Amino acid sequence: MKRYISFPRLEGTASRQAHADLPPGTYEREISKEGFFGPAAHLYHRHPPTGWTSFEGPLRPHAFDLNRLDRAAASPWDAPEILYNGSVRIRFWCANGNMDHLVRNADGDELVFVHRGAGELYCDFGHLAIEQGDYVVLPRGTMWRLELREPLAALLVEATSSSFTLPEKGLVGHHAIFDPAMLDVPRIDDAFRAQQSDSATWRVRVKRRGQISTVTFPFNPLDAVGWHGDLSVCRINVRDIRPLMSHRYHLPPSAHTTFVADRFVVCTFVPRPFESDPGALKVPFFHSNDDYDEVIFYHAGNFFSRDDIRPGMLTLHPCGFTHGPHPKALRNMLEQPKPGTDEIAVMIDTRDALEIGDAARAVEWDGYVDSWKPADSRTAAPRSP
Repeated sequence: MKRYISFPRLEGTASRQAHADLPPGTYEREISKEGFFGPAAHLYHRHPPTGWTSFEGPLRPHAFDLNRLDRAAASPWDAPEILYNGSVRIRFWCANGNMDHLVRNADGDELVFVHRGAGELYCDFGHLAIEQGDYVVLPRGTMWRLELREPLAALLVEATSSSFTLPEKGLVGHHAIFDPAMLDVPRIDDAFRAQQSDSATWRVRVKRRGQISTVTFPFNPLDAVGWHGDLSVCRINVRDIRPLMSHRYHLPPSAHTTFVADRFVVCTFVPRPFESDPGALKVPFFHSNDDYDEVIFYHAGNFFSRDDIRPGMLTLHPCGFTHGPHPKALRNMLEQPKPGTDEIAVMIDTRDALEIGDAARAVEWDGYVDSWKPADSRTAAPRSP
């Protein structure tokens, strides 16, 4: 257990409660450790901490319009890589037809978030229908393929050399956010048995250390007649996630953690009521997230803390970059015009710095760093074709 130098103090004009009752005319900025879990300080500024007039150097934030990556790929291993480091690899996969082969990831667990589309997943454990808004966790080594009912767009998140687990929920208990009983698993049903074949040739494309090996069988290797144990593919939809809320205090993003892997976490923002206490912040607080790179994939709705960000876009805020609400959202810091949010987004916080893939570079909005400037001095995001 880390023994931080800790000495809670209050100096000058400051609130005694974080994210509430700010001194008039001030803007709060949090400096913290361990992604909001460690010690923290809250500073109260006379100007928004993002009120820059210029920004130069590699720390600048990035925004990518993944809607422009419309090239269909027959296999998830052919999907373009967006961001990566030694612990996580993030791809964006568009598919228009059924997979004619099986895949297996020998590098780590795979998390599939279905942004658009629907289909049937066939895997070692059976058959599972998937649709928009589903998270599907595929344990390392699972063979699987998809038959599509609708064209697919999906965010693929690989936990390289590790596994996806559920977060510790502490005081709120085991059934908060979502009850583990909500996790669906594949079934050995009629559809699964019908796709089995003793004569057709099937290929399995196995990914290991980023390289693909192909194994060919004279039968369909998804031929299980049953299974038992406590390891399986599982699924949960964002509509089944019930967010933690406080009407008097804006909770940090870590409160919305959905999955945990080695050196990164996956969080989900889903619709919730705004804070109702008059003194509580109704927008995210300014912060640097000084121990993590922060990635957000915008799935649906109106993103109340952002401007010119649309569904299908993805942002990267590098570790150490101070950020917070855009100017348009900041006007609603203490009073919102509607009762709650309607956004759905996936956040991935990584302990290690992320590299940007070539495909992401090709669809980057270069003016994103200027989106914190006043509206009359910044460049709007280009519209998707």
